[in-house]
Amino acid sequence: MVESEGIEIKQTEKQKMLAGQPYKAWNDELLAERMRAKSVCHQFNLAEPTQLDARMDHLRGLLDIQHCAHIEPNFFCDYGYNIHIGKQFYANHNLTILDVCSVSIGDNVMFGPHVMISTATHPIAPIARQTTEYGAPIQIGNNVWLGGNVSVLPGVTIGDNCVIGAGSVVNKSIPANCVAAGNPCKVIKPINVE
Repeated sequence: MVESEGIEIKQTEKQKMLAGQPYKAWNDELLAERMRAKSVCHQFNLAEPTQLDARMDHLRGLLDIQHCAHIEPNFFCDYGYNIHIGKQFYANHNLTILDVCSVSIGDNVMFGPHVMISTATHPIAPIARQTTEYGAPIQIGNNVWLGGNVSVLPGVTIGDNCVIGAGSVVNKSIPANCVAAGNPCKVIKPINVE
């Protein structure tokens, strides 16, 4: 609950979710929004593969997509409205974005196949885990390349110009201008951007 001038204002489950607080995911409003997103993803995934613009049009009302974004099927997300994608974005097959909080992707970003971006997580305590979840936003800078099978976990920021090696699990933020890889993902070497 939030207090305003001595009056307690009860937050909705959606407000809690967006703020990164524990919330109940099976709330009717959130369930309906997830089902809408899953329906749009289903239409996108089954669209005629040779009709590139028509296929991407399915996602334009769901995601915040800038000019010249292309996503190969299959694509899955929780809500869609928390995903903000910059210019010249490319994602290879089987991208999954669990967007209970904001996912911000910069310009000129490429994802290899089977990339998973998850702002969602669960409490460690087993009783709390049965009823609630929460999340933390993810930010991916400009000119980033994520290799195949990369997983980006809640609360991570990946700086501009980074390359993340295939199969990496990014559980901590990565500074700009470097190559990083591994599980857990660690900086391997700097990138000269001049």
